[in-house]
Amino acid sequence: MKSLFFLLICLVINLFPLPSNATKLEPKPQSHEVTADNIYFGGDILTMHGDEPNYIEALATAGGKIIYTGTLEGSKSFQNQTTTMVNLEGKTMLPGFVDPHSHLYGVGLQAVVANLLPSPDGQADSIDQLVELLRESNQNPEQRLFTQKTGWIFGFGYDDSLLERYPNKQDLDRASQDKPILMIHTSGHLSVANSKALELLGINAETPNPPGGIIRRFEDSLEPNGVMEENAHFAILLKLGKLIDIELQDMMLKAAQKQYAKYGYTTAQEGRASAEAIEALSRASKKDTLLIDVVAYLDMLSNSEWMSSKYHSSDYLNRFRIGGVKLSFDGSPQGKTAWLTQPYFHPPHGQTPNYLGYPTFSDEQAFQFVELALSKNWQLLTHANGDAAIGQFIDAVTAANQKLGTKDRRPVLIHGQTIRQDQIEKLSEQGIFPSLFPMHTFYWGDWHADSVLGFPRANFISPTKSVRDAQLMFSTHHDAPVALPNALRVLDATVNRTTRSRRTLGPEQRVDVYTGLKAMTLWPAYQHFEEHNKGSLIVDKQADLIILDKNPLKIDPTNLKDLVIFETISRGKSVYQQ
Repeated sequence: MKSLFFLLICLVINLFPLPSNATKLEPKPQSHEVTADNIYFGGDILTMHGDEPNYIEALATAGGKIIYTGTLEGSKSFQNQTTTMVNLEGKTMLPGFVDPHSHLYGVGLQAVVANLLPSPDGQADSIDQLVELLRESNQNPEQRLFTQKTGWIFGFGYDDSLLERYPNKQDLDRASQDKPILMIHTSGHLSVANSKALELLGINAETPNPPGGIIRRFEDSLEPNGVMEENAHFAILLKLGKLIDIELQDMMLKAAQKQYAKYGYTTAQEGRASAEAIEALSRASKKDTLLIDVVAYLDMLSNSEWMSSKYHSSDYLNRFRIGGVKLSFDGSPQGKTAWLTQPYFHPPHGQTPNYLGYPTFSDEQAFQFVELALSKNWQLLTHANGDAAIGQFIDAVTAANQKLGTKDRRPVLIHGQTIRQDQIEKLSEQGIFPSLFPMHTFYWGDWHADSVLGFPRANFISPTKSVRDAQLMFSTHHDAPVALPNALRVLDATVNRTTRSRRTLGPEQRVDVYTGLKAMTLWPAYQHFEEHNKGSLIVDKQADLIILDKNPLKIDPTNLKDLVIFETISRGKSVYQQ
């Protein structure tokens, strides 16, 4: 009888349904073993997965991983009383940016010394302003501690392309004649020392130029004018690096991480790691104090012994790992030390009209170093700006591949500023990944056009569209501390290629916004052999996320640089909030 009564009740309910405003018992969602820490919804969630833009309604995270992507209704099966429901309120969520090339430790130095960058990132728009900024370089506690401990005044970021002339030691002597001063060029490849610094360093008229470097002299004299290029400059940095003790190193590293998180980076690169940088990073790893993931590439010639450490791994140890090694084949185009096949449009002072810049290594040395790295299956990053240096790198990889056999080693061409079309075609053949520097179009585009390269070469710097047309992935970087690690400035430059004077440099090399975002998320993750774990919002990848005020795909591209990063989330934990 009970069964018959139950059937009658069911029949009545089906024939005469409840009124629409009546409370219904919702079916209980299917439960999962894993419960979400956070469920994000209520905005555009752009996954960066696939060749076309793909959006999801909700994303759930737990334990630093993405555990669900899909509809909001579907996400509720991962929800319980401990889950935080995060309403994006119309904002846009993306994967965290992956930094394909910069110098985290150098950003730390930049953060605790005098900021000598020109506008819009600083105030050093004249030599008088440079001098004044150096005079006032003890204005905050970090700068005072740095000067007190090292005994030196340091500055970073002077840019001669925007100054009335090249500064020299006499200018810096106006800031101080008692304390040694060293200011580093925005490219990181040159520096200027005052008279006291040259005295302490033992650099005088009898000091020869080192191999791969130049000590600039006053005209018609052997007296150093204070300017050091390339290996002359790097030799000084190696000496002065010893003055930076553990307290300063840790302070620099903490300041640098905050900068990257502020600009939306959940993975940062230390792209030419010194022993001091590796020691600071390993200390932070042991203490588990890193905010974001850091992958380091060792200076191959000075400290490759770290390649045998536990940190050289495909896995992070408390957010730190060593990814490989770094070589530099030439210098800086804006500093006019990059190695070209055709002369500079206007050679630097004291050089002949056929000046081409210069290489760091002979062909024999370059081939030997590349073969050594590839034979050990070390991922190799190689700085090459001029097309002559790029050609040397391609030839060295080609020779090594012929000898060792091809394998997925992913050697990376860093910068590739003046790469030619015929060289682009060779990258794919040799398995070379290009990490390009289109932000140059804003910061030094006018300088390239009017002084460094002239036309048509200036239009082809960092040719992202030609690289993509060749069916190649690429990444785009800021090379901080060459500039601030401003991801949105990178995106703007890649899409718009607008110079300081608001002209478009190489309009045919612009790419769409989605491609520009790929070059900052999934493709640099691939560059680092991390595409399985980063760069797009799919289940089982790291919960590396950023929240923007607007959708980059739905605004006027000329406004990309004005987007606001509201929050950066690394491995499920908020590391920056506006």
